[in-house]
Amino acid sequence: MSNQDELKKLIDELERKGERLEALIRLGNSLKDEDRRLPMSFNSFLNLASRKPRHVFRNVFQLFHDMVLFYVEKFDDAKSTDDETAGFVNYDFSNLFEKDCDDPFFADRLFTNRFMKLAFDIRQASQNNRIFLFEGPPGSGKSTFLNILLRKLEEYTFTKEGSLYETHWRLDIERLGGFRRFERELQKIAIETGDADLVQRLLSTQLASEKLPKKYLEFSCPNHDHPILQIPISYRRQFLEELITDEDFKHDLFSDKEYEWVLKDIPCGICNSIYEVLTDNVGEPLAILNMINARKTKFSRQFGEGISVFNPGDPIMDEPVVNPQFQSMLNDLLKTDSVSYIYSYLAKTNNGVLALMDIKENNIKRLMDLHGIISDGVHKVGFIEERIKTLFVGLINPADKQHYEKEPSFRDRVINVSVPYVLDYLTEVLIYKNKFGESLEEKFLPRVLENIAKIIISSRLKRESTAITNWLNSYHNYEKYTDKDFLLLKMELYAGNVPDWISEEDEKSLTTQTRREIFRAAKQEGKAGISGRQSLYLLNNFLNKYVQSDKLIRMDEVQEFYAGHAEVKDWLPEGFIDSLVNQYDYNVLQVIRESIYFFNKNQISRDIINYLYSVNFEEGTTVECVYTNDKLEISEDYYKNFEAIFLGATSTKKMRESFRKDIQNEYVSKTLSIDLQVHNRKIQDTEQFKLLFEKYTKSLKENALVPYIGNESFRMAIIDYDTPMFKKYDSRLKKDVTQLLSQLVKRFDYKIEGARQIAIYALDKNLPGKF
Repeated sequence: MSNQDELKKLIDELERKGERLEALIRLGNSLKDEDRRLPMSFNSFLNLASRKPRHVFRNVFQLFHDMVLFYVEKFDDAKSTDDETAGFVNYDFSNLFEKDCDDPFFADRLFTNRFMKLAFDIRQASQNNRIFLFEGPPGSGKSTFLNILLRKLEEYTFTKEGSLYETHWRLDIERLGGFRRFERELQKIAIETGDADLVQRLLSTQLASEKLPKKYLEFSCPNHDHPILQIPISYRRQFLEELITDEDFKHDLFSDKEYEWVLKDIPCGICNSIYEVLTDNVGEPLAILNMINARKTKFSRQFGEGISVFNPGDPIMDEPVVNPQFQSMLNDLLKTDSVSYIYSYLAKTNNGVLALMDIKENNIKRLMDLHGIISDGVHKVGFIEERIKTLFVGLINPADKQHYEKEPSFRDRVINVSVPYVLDYLTEVLIYKNKFGESLEEKFLPRVLENIAKIIISSRLKRESTAITNWLNSYHNYEKYTDKDFLLLKMELYAGNVPDWISEEDEKSLTTQTRREIFRAAKQEGKAGISGRQSLYLLNNFLNKYVQSDKLIRMDEVQEFYAGHAEVKDWLPEGFIDSLVNQYDYNVLQVIRESIYFFNKNQISRDIINYLYSVNFEEGTTVECVYTNDKLEISEDYYKNFEAIFLGATSTKKMRESFRKDIQNEYVSKTLSIDLQVHNRKIQDTEQFKLLFEKYTKSLKENALVPYIGNESFRMAIIDYDTPMFKKYDSRLKKDVTQLLSQLVKRFDYKIEGARQIAIYALDKNLPGKF
């Protein structure tokens, strides 16, 4: 190897080392920024509070609400106003429950709306002094839900937006009695305990000047008291009046219940005792406040700080937490034993979250022990009252509610939050894709996988729906489109859809109040039926039986498997899957019609405009339309051919004349006299034209397949499409087949083989005749 090669190799190695060093430095800086919780002086804290009061003045209940809003977004939905009014907003919870989650939780629209209301209620303090028990049947995912919720809350507190502040004491050792004597006492304790690093850990050094170091005893309040609580209550309101310049926030602070704690809460026994002793020893209030710092509260489920999670088998902790060595140092520094450094395990989650994972075994006792604390917010630790304001949550199965329901006073303190089985088929499909992979849908013809989800969800719904039957004026007309119990209709509404087969009259009567009643009834659903685990097990068996390399899974295969499965049949109402197939067939027909339907928009527009002009003249006359310049020979046949498109070929003369008269009346009284002459609109921009155009094209679309029913050549041309055999068909037939299959691919997510399959399916089942 030449010297030049060696030099190049050396340079490359140095560059690699430099890159590794830079990466290590960046990692170190990132970790330092993430983990840093350096205390700030009380003056700096007040400066921050003055600039960002909503950020600073938060307790855990407000923090929880803000965390939810941090992760959750609202979809921009055309129906959002109506949905919001009805309490059925389309929220995006993917950042909260799905993103960066090994085992995600998929929340449907019904649950997300209830959860958002819960978060708002928690913030408003309307549900404080309560424990929130998330109740759901086995397999509903409630454990996954709560674990993710707690993890995302912990992660949120590491962000700038998620800061929660607590009191951090920096007791000035020199001012309180001399450093040397105190250091000797620490060294004595270190020798007795064998802890050589004790002195270094408990003493921090800060340069008061260039030459003179200053020593402090530092520790954070074990009860996580907010720093503002160290301002005596009698002075606190006036102080905040002067501190805060944001008038809107100041109004909220002094009038809203959610901020009552800022004005009324008192410090814990430890902080209160220290403040009183310092008042006696130091005297100067400003010097005392200079010993108070603020620090970001640490939330760590692993160490039980800010978040503590208790499983049923975890041992009960009744003994208070004490630290004899630290107590001795405090006594010696403050020259008194009136500060008792003692607290309970509940202090670690004061202004935090305490969670009980299932109310069984030891968690039954924990729940009952929390009764008084939840009710009154206070309990005794030794001789000292300890005040607790914690967000208490837990999981419970319906069968375990007996443990607290026998106690009426405690029952009133429990808020049950339902975590039911998924009731939205689109969300159920997301669960399938998460389990079996994003490519799962590619094994099915479009909308067939959704129908599997609908079969499962039907087992979780109530059979009767008074709200729906009260809403529908003509529900007997929907037998072709939904099941007798309206479960399929209910599923569409739960997914945020109003089916297009709902009549115009019924759609108009779907008022906000009606929607509320329908969604309110959903609270009683999802508590029984095929569980999430069972659903995945069934789908796995189905895939093993029906997946083929060259064919997509069809609806008749789904019907064969699920309708014949004993476990599924026991849960489903009679005839439900047949109704589901009917709905599927209807939707397939609409897709086929949309795909084969082709019209000349300009010609249809001319026909409508000519008709609007012609209704003003008698039969037997010939006129020139002023809008199109077309010559019109007005006759009964002319009217009949046009009006049959709207009224049907079997319409009577009386029906057509009535239709014609209504058209003329609207044309003269509104279209001509107002839209054209007053507003100077083009006739194509009038409401009357637009409505006729919509009805005209809809009628053409509905009859688009009629010429091909029973046409074997059309059927064979579909099968032969994209093969050499396709060339033998006449140009018109090839054009229609190409139009149909290409539009199925382009507009409705079919692959070409799936387009063939579904087109043959529609013809063989004579779907136009069925509907």
